[in-house]
Amino acid sequence: GKESGTRSLAFKIASAAILTAVVAVMTLVVRIPVGPTRGYLNLGDMAIFFSALTFGPVSAFIAGGLGTAMADIVSGYSQWAPFSFLIHGLQGLAVGYIVLFFRRENRFSLILSRFLAFLAGTVIMAGGYFLAGSIMVGAAAAAVEIPMNILQNAVGTVGGLLLSSTVAHAYPPVVNYKW
Repeated sequence: GKESGTRSLAFKIASAAILTAVVAVMTLVVRIPVGPTRGYLNLGDMAIFFSALTFGPVSAFIAGGLGTAMADIVSGYSQWAPFSFLIHGLQGLAVGYIVLFFRRENRFSLILSRFLAFLAGTVIMAGGYFLAGSIMVGAAAAAVEIPMNILQNAVGTVGGLLLSSTVAHAYPPVVNYKW
């Protein structure tokens, strides 16, 4: 049920669990290994952006953090799981809050919010993995991954925007499901 703008605990738990699974699957379906860091590029950012745009910052934090960390663990990259949890969780949280802050008042604010969400997501994800990679394998190896992480975030942003827009068009009440 919905009371004073909040969703029930059952809805929050169920949506977070489903979105976490979607992020994990999207992270695992397409994996492109990156030699110097022993990490991999993936489509998880698309699911994180979708979660942030469609369901809001808290659900995106949970889904982004847990989904990518679980994907790291099951795919043999468990050493990256704590970093992925923090980086992608914060990425989802930031994107979600930026989108909430800029309500759809007009076309300009809509475009501005999406652009700022892309920038914040990119800085958090690419910068976070550069810092994590610097700790894990050294700054030189981590720097190699920066352009690919920017590209991954760009693909994630566009894909997440398209998916969120498609879902909102097909099921307009979803705009009330943010938390």
